[in-house]
Amino acid sequence: MLAAVCTLHLAVLGCLLGTACSIEVITSKELEAINGTDTRLKCTFSSSAPVGDNVIIAWMFRPISGGDDQTIFYYHKNPYPPTDGHFQGRAVWDGNIMRNDASIVIRNIQSTDNGTYLCQVKNPPDVHVEMGEIQVRVVNKAKLSEIFVLALVIGVGSAVIILIVLAFVLCRYYRIKKIHRSTPVSVLECSEKLNEKPGDMKEVYA
Repeated sequence: MLAAVCTLHLAVLGCLLGTACSIEVITSKELEAINGTDTRLKCTFSSSAPVGDNVIIAWMFRPISGGDDQTIFYYHKNPYPPTDGHFQGRAVWDGNIMRNDASIVIRNIQSTDNGTYLCQVKNPPDVHVEMGEIQVRVVNKAKLSEIFVLALVIGVGSAVIILIVLAFVLCRYYRIKKIHRSTPVSVLECSEKLNEKPGDMKEVYA
């Protein structure tokens, strides 16, 4: 019994020193968000300790202009969204602790939300040193690739040229076909006149 207690104490001490237990927070490094949309900030974690009610999650915001980090969301057994400040009513819980998901959503994201979002996860006795960081850049609209636009212009231009050439060729084809339909009658009449004998010609003139 005493040996078991000693072993447990050593394990907890090892976790506190960061040698036996560990927790890892995973986020995307950069995120481009469209102005006015609801943007999900994904944060997942792995822990060597069982995940339960001891999990503590804190989201912080570091403005692009600089300054102190601001806590914008807190979770411990229940989500606690901000009750005042810039993110009031806009930072909402979108995670699932049992699936190691600590994500949140920023509703109606604005250009003033540009900056770094920090996701911190604690799962005692696991400790965690580095926080997950997401550099968010808010843009007015999704940008089309310049190569895509150029290819689109070239494709449309080529299609128009092909249609014009095709129409011209078809017009000439039907025009020539119409001429050929009327030509055999005239040639036949000319051939009969040329093949008439001189005597016949005299009779005609008489």
